[in-house]
Amino acid sequence: MQRYQVREALKRLFEEDIGSGDITTEAVFSGRETVEGIVKAKEDGIFCGAVVFEEGWRMLDESARIAVHVNEGERIEEGQTLLTVKGRVQALLSGERVLLNLVQRMCGVAEAVRRTVEALNDPQINVCDTRKTMPGLRMFDKYAVRCGGGVNHRCGLYDAVMIKDNHITAAGSITGAAAKVKEKTGHMVKIEIETTSLEEVEEAVEAGADVIMFDNCSPEEAAAWASVVPLSIRTEVSGTITRETIGAYRGTGIDVISAGSITHSVQALDLSFQLRDMRKEEHR
Repeated sequence: MQRYQVREALKRLFEEDIGSGDITTEAVFSGRETVEGIVKAKEDGIFCGAVVFEEGWRMLDESARIAVHVNEGERIEEGQTLLTVKGRVQALLSGERVLLNLVQRMCGVAEAVRRTVEALNDPQINVCDTRKTMPGLRMFDKYAVRCGGGVNHRCGLYDAVMIKDNHITAAGSITGAAAKVKEKTGHMVKIEIETTSLEEVEEAVEAGADVIMFDNCSPEEAAAWASVVPLSIRTEVSGTITRETIGAYRGTGIDVISAGSITHSVQALDLSFQLRDMRKEEHR
């Protein structure tokens, strides 16, 4: 996740929330006041998203000074101080909600991935995301997956071939669909083929797939199907797999389990942002 990409995404989010201006903050403050704020965890979890705070507050106040006190992917505890920031009060308050919302979601995704990886408890199998991400936030969701200990699937429709059931139906067969793809793509483009039976797995092997997905298969089927796939071809299981069910696939010999649940239905981690009360500081 590049910083310029973060800034471009935050620009759109700030435009949605701040619009022509924060009328409350601008009415109360002149714009010159400088304050210090603290981001804290309100519950245990995994931290992810420091770059969002750093780039976001600096977009609104170039002079803002931000200190992050935890590492990406680090486990955090309720009450722990994660970050301190000093800058113009208008900038800190106007950016607070957008930045908190986004980082809370990223922490929630990272936590969901970490728990899913732990539930699987098989270092030979990677937990992977899907394209079932929040619209407009895929870059952040996928970064959070990596922070939580998972790996990324394709980023979009443009960076890898994935021949799914409807492609196969329209093309007439796995062999036919794969042949058409190979005619029009270069050697740098990976080809994944979705399968739903042992016969389709064998056809995908013959068709020259780089990755074969076993869709909606049982753990027993996954192990049986993986046994007929050459080691040069990676195998993936997908379809309604959750933290509660993923452990059943431990030891099946597959390479990757992709789970939409780690991004499409996560609970955000609760964080808070509070300004230091300078009046109390002065009376100490």
